[in-house]
Amino acid sequence: MRCKRCRGLRAVSPSGYLTIGTETFRVALGWGGVRADKREGDGATPAAVLPLRHVLFRPDKGAPLQAAVPVRALARADGWCDDPAHPDYNRMVHLPIDASAETLWRDDAVYDIIGILGWNDAPIVPGRGSAIFLHIARPDYAPTEGCIALSAPDLRHILALGLTEIVTPLHSMIG
Repeated sequence: MRCKRCRGLRAVSPSGYLTIGTETFRVALGWGGVRADKREGDGATPAAVLPLRHVLFRPDKGAPLQAAVPVRALARADGWCDDPAHPDYNRMVHLPIDASAETLWRDDAVYDIIGILGWNDAPIVPGRGSAIFLHIARPDYAPTEGCIALSAPDLRHILALGLTEIVTPLHSMIG
């Protein structure tokens, strides 16, 4: 991870830990492992340098966040299109839409904080994967659908450190 105030190693390890300087944080990764050839629906976390584009948060679930990237409150109708055939694929959308889309305002706490990671967005390639986020882990750190998940306090902490990108395992091994 690159941070404005971080020093030392800033990457996720394949064993599910993130190290920033002298601090280590447990993370959950995708159930499909970490793959350089990420595809829609494979459950994999992409092996890449993933810039943090912006952060979303549930305004009814806590105070606004400190972050080095733009932060905005979620609205109940916010969603993320995961339909490779739709023109809004891998983009934030207003629900409902006539396509498959993930609801960002959820009943569980997983999306109370969402860091939008820059995967398959410059340019968007249909089928290469969508909705790759930093978000809150389930209490048992169950695998994600491809996202990177941390505890809520850890996620708030790393955002406040000035996080601007995350490096996933295959790239973190290169140096």
